[in-house]
Amino acid sequence: MTLVRFNPFRDLLNVEREFNRMMSSFNDKFGLSRKEMSDEYENAVWMPLTDVYEDKDNYMLKVDLPGVNKDDLKISYTNGELIISGERKQEKEEKDGKYHRIERTFGKYYRSFALPKEIKSDKIEAEFKDGQLSVSIPKAEEVKPKELEIKIK
Repeated sequence: MTLVRFNPFRDLLNVEREFNRMMSSFNDKFGLSRKEMSDEYENAVWMPLTDVYEDKDNYMLKVDLPGVNKDDLKISYTNGELIISGERKQEKEEKDGKYHRIERTFGKYYRSFALPKEIKSDKIEAEFKDGQLSVSIPKAEEVKPKELEIKIK
């Protein structure tokens, strides 16, 4: 019979490897890339709710950012990825009152969206009004649906 020396650290390393494998699988399934794991992403406390839709000319994002100032909002587009980030600052507590419940989330937020290659990146427009960010991303001509009339003989 072979004698095997007990090494508790080997088991811990195996658990760490298994955990890393599981998280990598999770990230791949839900579209999180290694590139997306930036400092902004790591420090984010919350993610704003977003509607994504398209029509024949544009892709559209509607992002709910209530209580966010326009100056605390950052939008950027790099290498096919649109990134929305910033911070919602907490209001100062009243001295002669006290909170019974705080349900709103404050702190840094982060969202990123992988966009198709066939867009007009220099024509992306954003508007921020009443706590809602609207981003319009025009489609390139080659991806717009074209209707061809077919003659009947």
